Amino acid sequence: MTETSLDPIDTTVESPEPGLPDGVTHLDTSPVRPEPEPRTTEAPRPFPLATPETTAAHVKGRIKVADEVVEKVAALAALEVTGVADMGGDLERALESVRDRIGLGERRGNQGARAQISDRQVAVDVTIVVEYGHVVMEVANEVKTNVARTVSRMLGLRVIEVNVTVDDVRLPGEDAARTRPAADI
Repeated sequence: MTETSLDPIDTTVESPEPGLPDGVTHLDTSPVRPEPEPRTTEAPRPFPLATPETTAAHVKGRIKVADEVVEKVAALAALEVTGVADMGGDLERALESVRDRIGLGERRGNQGARAQISDRQVAVDVTIVVEYGHVVMEVANEVKTNVARTVSRMLGLRVIEVNVTVDDVRLPGEDAARTRPAADI
């Protein structure tokens, strides 16, 4: 019997292109084509959809806010502040007292407030009566801040100034009938 020697078989594959990982024989260098977008059957709209933002910007017209509206908002904002007993100067409060005693009409909502509107800007003058025991300057500063914030927020006007005049101090027990009930304003 003759002996035959078997040579081991080389199973490694050399890459034909240098720099390619083992087992990769070539690189596909053809350009990548994106998938085509699906076609829609919906026709384009001739006009864009209306939204509140777009309709408000394109509607023509004019909005006018009366001085009395600003005055009433300012007076109510001042009365919201703790320490404000009443609105208006001595004469306004005296006339209000007479009107109240003889039953002529209701309390005016804008008593003690004056406003001047010019080109979406407003200047407000407020006259208040402070309750005894409260720090006058703190109450006046809080009135100034609250009036400016409320008028700006509710009416969309730029408040350029708020002038506060403290006309009087309401003493404890002084004319309890004159205190401001919220329902009367």
